[in-house]
Amino acid sequence: MATIFCIANQKGGVGKTTTTVNLAAGLARLKQKILLVDLDPQGNATMGSGIQKTALDASIYEVLLGLSDVESVLQRASTDYYDILPANRELAGAEVEMVDIERREKRLKEALDSVRNRYDFILVDCPPALSLLTLNAFCSADGVIIPMQCEYYALEGLSDLVNTVKHVHANLNRNLRIIGLLRVMFDKRATLSQHVSDQLEKHFGDRVFKTIIPRNVRLAEAPSYGLPGIDFDPSSRGAQAYLNFAQEMLEWLKVNH
Repeated sequence: MATIFCIANQKGGVGKTTTTVNLAAGLARLKQKILLVDLDPQGNATMGSGIQKTALDASIYEVLLGLSDVESVLQRASTDYYDILPANRELAGAEVEMVDIERREKRLKEALDSVRNRYDFILVDCPPALSLLTLNAFCSADGVIIPMQCEYYALEGLSDLVNTVKHVHANLNRNLRIIGLLRVMFDKRATLSQHVSDQLEKHFGDRVFKTIIPRNVRLAEAPSYGLPGIDFDPSSRGAQAYLNFAQEMLEWLKVNH
C-alpha cells in the first residue's frame, strides 16, 4: 500500500512543484511505483511531466467532484516513469463547488483509496495556500514534506503551516505528521542562507532533511521542456541532489515503517 506524502508550503515560488516532480522521477528511478497528484490549479506539475493541461479531457477536478473516477483520469508522464493525476485551471472552481458536498475534506482520500494498492508512493503537489484543496491533501496523507528557502520570510509562514498540520492531525487525520523540511534553492555563498539553515536545524533537529537542493539553473529550465530536472540534465547539481533526496526518502521509510 502506498505511502502518501503531500508537498506543501503556503508561500508561492518555494520549489513545491519542482520538488514533487523531481522526487517522483527520482523514486521511479529507484524502481518505485509512483503516482503524482497535481492539486494546484496552475497545473505546473502536469506541464512539468510533459502533459498539456489545456488539452485534458478530464482532470483531478472531475475526480474531486465525483464526475470521473481515478482510473479514467490517470495519465503517464512523458518520461514513462510515473503516473499522474493532472490538473488545469478548472480546479480553481472546485473549492466553491465542494462547499455543499458531504465530507468535502475527504474527497481526495476516498478517490486515492481506490488505487492506493497499486503504488509505493503517492505524492501530492499542493497549491500555495492553506485552502480546502490543501486540506484534502492533508486528510489523505501520511505526512507532509515542506520545501523551504533559507530566508527570513520563509520562517514567518512556517508556524502557520505547522499549526495547521497539528490541527488536522488532532481533528481529521491521526496519521498526519510533518516528515521533514527540505532546504531548496540553497546558495551556500550567502551568509543569510547558512544562518537560516542553522536555525532550522536548531529548532527542528532530525526533521530537517540531510539533503540540500542547490539553486540550479538546469532545474529551472527543465519544466519548459516538459521534463523533470532529473531527466533534463541528469548530471546537473540539482538533479543529483534530488536523486540523493529520493534515496533519503527510501531510507526514511525503512526506518519509520
